[in-house]
Amino acid sequence: MFKKKDIQYSIDTLNIEKNNLVIIGWANSENPSELVKISVTDFQGNPISCRIDHMMRNDVAIARYNRIMEEPFGFKLSFQYAKKECYFLKLYNNKDSVTVKLSRQYIWLDNTLKRVASSLQSGKLYSAVSKKPMSYNQWFRETAPNSHDLAKQKMYVFQGKTPTFSIVIPLYKTPTSFLNDLILSILAQTYSRFEVCFADGSPAENKLDTCVKQMSHNDPRFHYKFIGENKGISGNTNEAVKMSSGDFIILCDHDDTLAPNALFEFAKEISNDAECDAIYSDEDKIDGSGKKHFEPHFKPDFNVDLLSSTNYICHLFGVRRTLVEKYGAFDSAYDGAQDYDFILRMTEHARKIIHVSKILYHWRTHAQSTSSNPESKMYAFDAGAHAIEAHYRRVWPNIKIDHVDNGISLGIYRTHFLFDQYPLISVIIPNMDHTEDLDKVLHSVINQTTWKNLEFIIIENNSKLTQTFEYYKKIEKEFSQVHVIKYEGDFNYSKINNFGVKQAHGNYLLFMNNDVEMIEPSSIQEMIGYCQRNDVGIVGCRLLYEDDTIQHAGVVIGVKGIAGHVFNGCPSDNATYFNRAMTAQDYSAVTAAVMLMKRDVFNQIHGFDENFAVAFNDIDLCLRTRAINKLVVYTPYACFHHYESKSRGYEDTYEKQLRFVSEIKLFLQKWKEIVLNGDPYYNPNLTVHSNDYAIRNLYVERIGGSYYGKHYIHDILTKTPEEIVVHPSKNETE
Repeated sequence: MFKKKDIQYSIDTLNIEKNNLVIIGWANSENPSELVKISVTDFQGNPISCRIDHMMRNDVAIARYNRIMEEPFGFKLSFQYAKKECYFLKLYNNKDSVTVKLSRQYIWLDNTLKRVASSLQSGKLYSAVSKKPMSYNQWFRETAPNSHDLAKQKMYVFQGKTPTFSIVIPLYKTPTSFLNDLILSILAQTYSRFEVCFADGSPAENKLDTCVKQMSHNDPRFHYKFIGENKGISGNTNEAVKMSSGDFIILCDHDDTLAPNALFEFAKEISNDAECDAIYSDEDKIDGSGKKHFEPHFKPDFNVDLLSSTNYICHLFGVRRTLVEKYGAFDSAYDGAQDYDFILRMTEHARKIIHVSKILYHWRTHAQSTSSNPESKMYAFDAGAHAIEAHYRRVWPNIKIDHVDNGISLGIYRTHFLFDQYPLISVIIPNMDHTEDLDKVLHSVINQTTWKNLEFIIIENNSKLTQTFEYYKKIEKEFSQVHVIKYEGDFNYSKINNFGVKQAHGNYLLFMNNDVEMIEPSSIQEMIGYCQRNDVGIVGCRLLYEDDTIQHAGVVIGVKGIAGHVFNGCPSDNATYFNRAMTAQDYSAVTAAVMLMKRDVFNQIHGFDENFAVAFNDIDLCLRTRAINKLVVYTPYACFHHYESKSRGYEDTYEKQLRFVSEIKLFLQKWKEIVLNGDPYYNPNLTVHSNDYAIRNLYVERIGGSYYGKHYIHDILTKTPEEIVVHPSKNETE
């Protein structure tokens, strides 16, 4: 009988593209030289014609075998897919075989936990998708505090000053069943220092005073005011604010519910940090019955550009009363998006904004709610656009805005910038031969771009072909803004670009690979719109593979061990987590394949670290930019094709692999804390095993934890590159 653990594999992504099912993943055998074969069959076992592209996977090789190898463990498979048909993916070698039923959901396999545990105990890479990921309902049940946890919270002794919370709730014809659920959820709070302020703008025949009194059992912490008229959502909420006396104002809608530990978690954070002026949590949605939980929103720590693109903070949100008194409560000019305007104004002035990465708020969906039916309140989205415009006028008065409109979907906004001046941007492109690629990028930018004040610094590095140098003469003659300079040393991406910057004249530097092609003519204008701000150091863009799937939409530190491009391989539309790939936002890093940077910031951090010859140089540059409190912004509206390093090739020699592992080690030595502690622009409830924002798998942690993390870093830092990379002349069994 074959050992089931001989083949390990992962299906990283499953996407349907133009009637083709596209599968990206990896597979390997216990013996690395015995490659796993792949085939696809239909339900009757008939073979299906498919395209299979094999590729190296250094992350898999290091984690599974503790060294980089040339074997192509990775694969990308595609075949024509009929929705109603059933297909099977077969992975097999001479000893073992695994059959996986293909669907858009990952498959639960027999004995999965045993296989995962065995993998972890032997120090090998855990296959992130060797079992079905947890459903959100599973995750919610596993993480919700039980009765013992809630009892401990009631007895908890806080170290610092504890706040009193004022929960402000405007009422208007609220269904009593929804209001009952809300009041019960507040009464269930484990933190008792709160008051609830209901301001009722309902008609007299719909007064809700009896419901409030009965459900609260006349608890003195519950206050009710009948306004006598409907002042609108802002006016009604302001009446509730006037009733309040607590240290923090907590926003809550009349048809939603709170988790029982919501106020406790807020109080705990505030008591530990006296500078906390604003605080928010993760949230999910519930159906009309309040029993089914779905669509969890696991948010990043404070992200000003994400907030300037969508109201990602939303619920549960609290703000110190003194800020409300100083900068005003709700403005009826933004009714429909009054909370968005309010959150923008409060966070503009908060000393510290704390994010509690727990689901503390349950947003009810029903026919009249915006969460269920956005079109029910279309006016709200116009108000949201005006709130963003006002935010820019207050915070960045020198930045000119043409207008703000809806982006990929309702509730996600795009800001259009205006310019009185067009400062020079120096486009820096290293090149070795591959003049066809270089010609494509130059013509795509020069002929299409809406930003005309550009110079191009082509850095020639070790080209061999005569026609390359003939091309250089031709292109310099054709375009006066193109200049070719020569770098004599061996290939070192950091040194080459640092050398190029010294020859550049612009105050903005646009680093660009020679294997990209502009898609959106306004791309550079989009990038400089953000980069012109004094709080921004770097701006990145959206990069697509040739088949228009995503190559780059931002980088998260810690994903897949070191750093990962999020949504890699996903469709470039609205299919990503909360449409994040199509939303402007801050990240810890972006790729330098196309990256705009202020020259003074580049000089301040002394450019690229030349110890990173090929890998991680751009990630390191971004993290050092963040270290001087400058933001790294990603904008999806700047868009290029990226043909993925085809001019330089792969890590296919022993020497290159040694260098690659050395750079991994150097990166971990410099940035160990952020890799271990988590990227602030990513949520700790999300997995580090894939780049699609999937929920973290609690089952795996229960049996020993994921491989990426302390064990992974320890292995890299305690071994020499020579111990990890085995020389090809050595016997694999040694």
